[in-house]
Amino acid sequence: MRRMIPIWFFVGCLLTAYGVLILIAAIQSEYTDADANIAMSNLHLQFWWGGIMLVLGLVWVIRYLPRRQKNN
Repeated sequence: MRRMIPIWFFVGCLLTAYGVLILIAAIQSEYTDADANIAMSNLHLQFWWGGIMLVLGLVWVIRYLPRRQKNN
C-alpha cells in the first residue's frame, strides 16, 4: 500500500526555495545598489525574510519528510 506525501512537505520545499531566492537577491542588491535611496534599507529586511523563510521551510521539510516504511 502506498503512502501519500503530506502537502506540508511541498509547502516546506516552496518556502525553502523562496528563502534561498530572497537571500540571493538580498546579497546581490547589497553589492550592486549601494547608492539606492530605499526606505528602511538599514534594517536589511530581505535578509530577515529570506532567513526566516529558509529556516521555516527546512523545519517543515525535515518534519514532514516522507519516510519509507519497513515491510515485515
